[in-house]
Amino acid sequence: MEIAEKLRELIKGRKWAVFMTICGIGGLLLIMISSLLPDDASKKKDVSDRCVGAVDTEKYCNDTEKRLEVFLSEIEGAGEVRVYLTVGSDERYVYATEGRYSHGDNKTEEEERYVIVGGGSEKNALVETVRSPEITGAVVACEGGGGAQVRESIYKAVSAALDIPTSRIYVTKLR
Repeated sequence: MEIAEKLRELIKGRKWAVFMTICGIGGLLLIMISSLLPDDASKKKDVSDRCVGAVDTEKYCNDTEKRLEVFLSEIEGAGEVRVYLTVGSDERYVYATEGRYSHGDNKTEEEERYVIVGGGSEKNALVETVRSPEITGAVVACEGGGGAQVRESIYKAVSAALDIPTSRIYVTKLR
C-alpha cells in the first residue's frame, strides 16, 4: 500500500512532471551516447571484405601466372617457363547510375546519381560490373630466353594475352 500512496502523491504534485522530464532527458542522452559508440559489427565486416578482395586479387594473379606459364611453355624453343605478374589495382566495382538530361534554350542540365537498392538500413549502390584486377607488367624467365626469335614470340604472346604493351614485359633466360 505504501507504493500506491507514494505514486498518488507523485501524480498529484509537480514532482511527477519533474520526474518524467528527468527520465526523458536521460533517455535522450542514452540515445545520443549510443550513436557515438563505434559499431563493431560493421568494422569487422569492412575489414573482412578488404581481406577477401586482397585474397581474390592474389588468387587471380597466381591463376593467371600458371595459365600463362603453361601457354608459353608450348612456344617452340621456350622450354621451362616461369612468370611473375605485377598488379596495378585490385578488382574494381562499377556502380549503376541513372541520369537526367534536359536541353533548354541556351543551357543543358545533366544530373547523374547512383542507383540505390535495398530498404531500411541496408541501402547499397547497385553494382553494374566487377572488373578484374589490372595487370601492369610481366617478367618471363624461360630456358630459351637467350634466343632472339623465342624472346620475340614470348613478347608478342604475353602482350596479346594480357593486353599490355611490350615495354612493360621483360623476358630473360632461365638459369
